[in-house]
Amino acid sequence: MEVSSELLSNGWTSWQRVLLTASLLTCWFLPITARVTIESVPPKLVEGENVLLRVDNLPENLRVFAWYRGVIKFKLGIALYSLDYNTSVTGPEHSGRETLHSNGSLWIQSATREDTGYYTFQTISKNGKVVSNTSMFLQVYSSLFICGRPSPPALLTIESVPASVAEGGSVLLRVHNLPEHLQSLFWYKGLTMFNKVEIARHRTAKNSIEMGPAHSGREIVYSNGSLLLQNVTWKDIGFYTLRTLNRYSRIELAHIYLQVDTSLSSCCDAFNSVQLRIDPVPPHAVEGESVLLQVHNLPEDVQTFLWYKGVYSTQDFKIAEYSIVTESIISGRAHSGREIGYTNGSLLLQDVTEKDSGFYTLVTIDSNAKVETAHVQVDVNKLVTQPAMRVTDSTVRVQSSVVFTCFSDNTGVSIRWLFNNQRLQLTERMTLSPSKCQLRIHTVRKEDAGEYQCEAFNPVSSKTSLPVSLAVMNE
Repeated sequence: MEVSSELLSNGWTSWQRVLLTASLLTCWFLPITARVTIESVPPKLVEGENVLLRVDNLPENLRVFAWYRGVIKFKLGIALYSLDYNTSVTGPEHSGRETLHSNGSLWIQSATREDTGYYTFQTISKNGKVVSNTSMFLQVYSSLFICGRPSPPALLTIESVPASVAEGGSVLLRVHNLPEHLQSLFWYKGLTMFNKVEIARHRTAKNSIEMGPAHSGREIVYSNGSLLLQNVTWKDIGFYTLRTLNRYSRIELAHIYLQVDTSLSSCCDAFNSVQLRIDPVPPHAVEGESVLLQVHNLPEDVQTFLWYKGVYSTQDFKIAEYSIVTESIISGRAHSGREIGYTNGSLLLQDVTEKDSGFYTLVTIDSNAKVETAHVQVDVNKLVTQPAMRVTDSTVRVQSSVVFTCFSDNTGVSIRWLFNNQRLQLTERMTLSPSKCQLRIHTVRKEDAGEYQCEAFNPVSSKTSLPVSLAVMNE
């Protein structure tokens, strides 16, 4: 079978006949020695970026090779290259953004989500036989992609800023990861969600805030969901609950336990100044380390103390029970073998993992059967690994656009951007994706030239990518 000038002049119709004839001659039984491989460069592709489908181990003595969409459909051809004529022919699936190189590699510019799918590279020998068929799946992610390994949606969480507040001070219960399409949110004092303990609610559509029965006049609710408590007292100690509702009637809940330091209180009530309190040491732990739940102000005549995993004091969540009278320890159902209890009430968690994050509850019982309860929140994180960064084009012209993408293998990390080793100051020409892992600069200017980096961080560590230089040319 000859590949002649007729193929090049008649275009795609002749190409289809070449591929069809070759497939019938070989019945798709390919030589065992054919080991053509395809690699996507970069391996993770975000819409708007360019990608090279790089071919390795191209067989010798070829006459033709071709790319097409799908696995075995010749009608979905992208481009064919004739080595005899050193010329390529485009097919019906050619969008104008593909370039076929003489080494077999296919260059796709400005990828879109529609480019996602299988691509097949076929080679034909000089005697008209199919030498190889190699397919690969190309995934083009949207700009909303997390820029790392796929993970479940981030959970609604609350952070106390500062972690412990002195009486008379202010504390912000900062909300993270508010759900999309938020319709309304509600704050409650305690773990229950009854009307009588509602502090306030915020309605997104009307941008309105309504105070609840538990509002003391010292609380401010912000549109981002955060709650500011001003002039706090020991009576503010305890749980706070946030409930969110989106337009699809999906409800999410988050709790936080507020610590108030009463040691410097001017109040004459001795009871208030010796409130049972627990501090996690360290406040944010790394996986594999130990966390000490350090107890303060343990009642002097305490007879028994019990530890629970979570906020509920039930047998299913009991870690351990210690009796001072009998000096005995009874392990509970939630005991993992990594906990050590001390006679001062403190609990050591060893070799912690992210699954150990959450609330822990201490219950004490004194000689008069008086019960006191305290809660503490444990935060365990993995060390962050170095992120990688890519740019759609390292040399751009003035008034064009450019996209930087930060990829991290870690989940639950935050992203910030650096420009020439300084925190990037966003301008009206710059936009960030919702997860902040993608930076887009519209209408590039000369002053945008320089080195860009992204930093992935969590409460215990941070890593910065290698710098990527952007050069800006005049039009």
